[in-house]
Amino acid sequence: MTKAIVFKNITKSYGAVQAVKGINLSIEKGEFFGLLGPNGAGKSTLINMLAGIVKPSSGTITAMGHDVEKHYQESRHSLGIVPQELVFDPFFNVLEMMRFQAGYFGKGKENYAWIDEILDKLDLTEKAYTNMRKLSGGMKRRALIAQALAHKPPVIVLDEPTAGVDVELRQRLWSFMKDLNNQGHTIVLTTHYLEEAESLCKRIGMVNKGKLIALDDTKKLIKRNAVKNLNIKINQRDELKIRKILSNFEILIANECLTITLEKIDELNSIIELLKENKIKFNDIQTTEPDLEKVFLELTKK
Repeated sequence: MTKAIVFKNITKSYGAVQAVKGINLSIEKGEFFGLLGPNGAGKSTLINMLAGIVKPSSGTITAMGHDVEKHYQESRHSLGIVPQELVFDPFFNVLEMMRFQAGYFGKGKENYAWIDEILDKLDLTEKAYTNMRKLSGGMKRRALIAQALAHKPPVIVLDEPTAGVDVELRQRLWSFMKDLNNQGHTIVLTTHYLEEAESLCKRIGMVNKGKLIALDDTKKLIKRNAVKNLNIKINQRDELKIRKILSNFEILIANECLTITLEKIDELNSIIELLKENKIKFNDIQTTEPDLEKVFLELTKK
């Protein structure tokens, strides 16, 4: 079965700097996939290579089975890419820009109903005849998302699509993307809003320093890599004694709260016993569940 996107042995160097270091990654058709990593990790470089803007130093990339270098036209037809940068033609209004984009991919009047639907879903209908230069930053972002969808591509790549936009657009955009994903579109998302990735993406790939460092089902990734925090209310006067007793654990004491990082949940009982044995008074014990942000920070600091 043809994959939506395949990166095979991909490297990219800029002189002595190696931005991407041998990444192998396949994204299935119909996935809602999250590509995460800190700034400079190589995410945008991978997307630019997928789009054909940047040429890999080695390796191959395919989109819907089409090599992005050898079959550029076919691969571009299958992709709708929303870049981080606000790049637009200043001579067009929103509707003209979308129709021109659709026409570039051979779509004519038969595609107008789809364009109207996009404008409605992204709350751009009232701005359809407004020149791109006159739009606010948030509206420009909406228009670029609309432009990428104009030819109804099977694979949609969103590179930081909600950076600097309001909550309403986020909600409308994600509702629309969920609908498209349910209809069979493949969605690839990069974002620094990790709560978005956790709630939307079924599978996550993390890159750091040009390498793929994690790849798994989102829930499994969190469960396998995250640690829990144990929070215990204490008397601040016992701080020095507690630090000595729990010297083998990673702890933080602030505002009469002892926070302990648990590598394993069964460590909880031994900690409680240690506190009791040393007559440390405590109450209000809570554990905080791991989330994608904790996993991200843990994996990318290595």
